[in-house]
Amino acid sequence: MTIKWVKVDPLVMRGEPFCYNTRLTVRQLLEMRRDGYTVAQLLREHPELRVVGIAHAYLFAAEHRDRYREFFGRDGALTGPGFTDEEASVLPEDLRVPGVVVARPKTAARAKTAARARS
Repeated sequence: MTIKWVKVDPLVMRGEPFCYNTRLTVRQLLEMRRDGYTVAQLLREHPELRVVGIAHAYLFAAEHRDRYREFFGRDGALTGPGFTDEEASVLPEDLRVPGVVVARPKTAARAKTAARARS
């Protein structure tokens, strides 16, 4: 049996796309990510979630950017922390999308800023 990780049902959650086996909508996950929730925090606070389900929710948002445009930055990446390399390592290759599912690679400017902050 193949699980459809993001479902849309007009009779559930007022038709808002939601994650399989949860009462969390894609929009709620994106809001939590934007507010700084990491994947580890999401899993800790919502044990019914699965790593692959979160990844599919983020990809669903990317495929429906017109619906979720407020969650994407100017660079086209989702705002907030994404998957770490370690968290993404358990995902199938097709779900490891930089800027959507995995953490954005550090740019030279961000690396300099982080280095200055540590000093």
